[in-house]
Amino acid sequence: MREGLIPAVLGTVVSASGAALLCSKYKLAATGILGFGLAHIALGAIDLVQHR
Repeated sequence: MREGLIPAVLGTVVSASGAALLCSKYKLAATGILGFGLAHIALGAIDLVQHR
């Protein structure tokens, strides 16, 4: 399995759950969850590009 794939997929799942929570009354927590997910996607993408 390629290095960086797991963080990228995990970040996608976390970002999707954060985006789904944006319509709830917990907007601040949803924004934080979305940010963590986007950070995982970015770091996973960096690993995928570096270890080609």
